[in-house]
Amino acid sequence: MLNVELHKRRGDFTLDVEVRAPTPGLVALFGRSGCGKSTLVNLIAGLVPPDRGMVRLDDEVLYDSTRRINIPAERRRIGYVFQDSRLFPHLNVLGNLRYGEKRALKRGVAAQVQFEELVALLGLGALLGRRTHQLSGGEQQRVALGRALLAQPRLLLLDEPLASLDLARREELLPYLERLRDRRSIPMIYVSHQFEEVLRLATYVVLMNAGAVTAQGDLAAVSRLPELRSIVGPDVMGAVLAGEVRTVDANAALAQVRVGAGELIVPADGLKPGQRLRVQLLARDLIIATEPPRALSVRNVLQGTVVSLVPDEAQTLQVEIDIGGTTVIARVTNHASAQLELRGGLRVWVLVKTVSLRGHVYPLASPQAD
Repeated sequence: MLNVELHKRRGDFTLDVEVRAPTPGLVALFGRSGCGKSTLVNLIAGLVPPDRGMVRLDDEVLYDSTRRINIPAERRRIGYVFQDSRLFPHLNVLGNLRYGEKRALKRGVAAQVQFEELVALLGLGALLGRRTHQLSGGEQQRVALGRALLAQPRLLLLDEPLASLDLARREELLPYLERLRDRRSIPMIYVSHQFEEVLRLATYVVLMNAGAVTAQGDLAAVSRLPELRSIVGPDVMGAVLAGEVRTVDANAALAQVRVGAGELIVPADGLKPGQRLRVQLLARDLIIATEPPRALSVRNVLQGTVVSLVPDEAQTLQVEIDIGGTTVIARVTNHASAQLELRGGLRVWVLVKTVSLRGHVYPLASPQAD
């Protein structure tokens, strides 16, 4: 468990936060630019002194103003990957990676992350002899990740590591971050203001605004909160469901995925039977029926029960529906709700067009990695 209670004032800006996050996993700090995300990770790392508070990772206290404990940054065993890779230009890739190893040896830290394993995990084998100026932005960030991990950290901080990359380089790096999350036990704190990165990577989400934590919890729970809506807007709101691939139809390029008590047909896009994934169902894409639908082109129909109706904006409602142990959200007009006589406890059918799910399916570990 990562426990953080920190207060810091800088000019007109005040950071006052409490975070309780399970570990291992990837904790995403999400919010608009200027909300205090980078300040928080710098405080956790010990690079900036807090005014008061506490930082504890599992049973070890790294900072406690009341007890006057303040472990120096260089002794906290925290890895840090910045927006820019900050590699040593006079060393090649191998030299940068070995530097991380030397730091661990100097501190007498046992190697939990092995060199060969990490090189394979991050796809660095073909790059070892290259100089840093010969690398793409995505390759540089992979090397920076490797160097940080070979220092054997107990916690890894990633401060918007994709922010300086173009779309192609982001897509290049994201699968490696997914592998790191799924195959290593090192807890990570990931700073981002891009919600797609949070959807793909996070196991726990901390929402921040104006120096404060407005909500926190697992991704599925936070995905439905109004605090998130205030950051991303109504069109990006939707439930995030955990699922498992049942079958794949290679000819149709479609996969059958178990979610809650029902099943979804989603674009296959390289999925394999047994693979775990996340599916985001945008509220704007869901259709509610109060009778079993028939003779429709929509292939996905989930049965459920209305849990609640919450006023949204512009004469609309958010309808929460339990589909068997998990909840989805549909956005409907007040007029449609009245016509359908929607109410708590009503049995309904939720319709989802398969084409609307393209780009909203996020694989987790492959079956071979489990």
